[in-house]
Formats: sequence, C-alpha cells, structure tokens
Amino acid sequence: MARPRTHDENLRLRLLDKAGELLSTDGPKALSLRKLAGDAGTSTTAVYSLFGSKPDLVNALYAEGFRRFGERMAATGRTDDPAEDFVRLGLTYRESALADPHLYSIMFTKAVPGFEPGPEAEELARTTLAPLMDVVRDAIDGKVFADVAPETVVISAWGLVHGLVSLELNGNLPGGFDVAASYEASLRAHANGWRR
Repeated sequence: MARPRTHDENLRLRLLDKAGELLSTDGPKALSLRKLAGDAGTSTTAVYSLFGSKPDLVNALYAEGFRRFGERMAATGRTDDPAEDFVRLGLTYRESALADPHLYSIMFTKAVPGFEPGPEAEELARTTLAPLMDVVRDAIDGKVFADVAPETVVISAWGLVHGLVSLELNGNLPGGFDVAASYEASLRAHANGWRR
C-alpha cells in the first residue's frame, strides 16, 4: 500500500495563508521557515519540500495572491453595460482584498524588502487586470467612455481602488465611515467621469 502524500496542495495553501498572515501582522522579519512550519503544525522539511527556499516561498505567496485575485476578476460576469461592468470589477477588487488581506500587502506593496517576483509570477500579475482592460476597451469602442487610451482609464481606476482599499485595510478611515457605500459611490463617480 502506498504511503499517503502529506506534502499536498492543502498543506501548500495552508502554509501560504499562514506566511501571508505572518507578513501582514508581524512584518518580513517574522517570516522564517522554522516559525512558519511551527505555526502551521508541520516540519521545516515540508516547507522546503513544497517551496525550496524563503525567496521561493515569497514568490509562491505573490503568485497565489494574484491567482486568487485573477479568478475573482475573471468570474465577474459581464452585462450589456460596460460602465456597470467597470463598477462591478471595482467591487470585485475590494472583495478580493477583504477576502485575502494577508496576501494583499505582498501583491501590491514592498512587504518583503528586496523581493522581486519571478517571470511567471509577474506574468500572472499582469494578466489579472485583463478583464478590466477588456471592459474599458468595450466602453471606449461602444462610445460609452471618452476616446482616450484604455491604459489611462485602467491605471486611474486601479489607483482609485488601490488607494481606497489600502486606507481601509490599514485602518486609516474615520470611525463610522460607511466604507462599502462610499467605495461604490466613488467607483460610480469615476465611471461617470469617463463617459462621453
């Protein structure tokens, strides 16, 4: 009878989530492979077996964050109204950040000094904004949005959602502030600003 595989995908994902939590709560110095293994209830051998090294672990963490984010963005359905789809993708961005706040910092900040993602992880990160680019192109081609470079609209939208989400995740919004309603209102105002 074959031995059951203990270093499986479930353990890999558990280690990635735990690594993200360590980074987001205690900073990059807290991310040691020994501490990670102990916190996850496994051995350092398992960590090395699944990731190879600390830089490989951080790269896998970065890639996992974008994999989850990309799945959510791609799963956001399309309607007949590209301006509404633009807003819906912005809402998905926030939902994704709130679902995985422990991955957000590695994805969009320099949470680990000196970390540079590998080529495959970088490519994955770039492709996650493809649904937004498609919606913006459709809005421009359909004469819903102004005739500007789609990249201008995409980057401005990214700046808006990233800024608002970062303020929320870091606890920098005033008490009693209705984050969800204000966030959606901001998205709608932004979409309306691009209309012809």
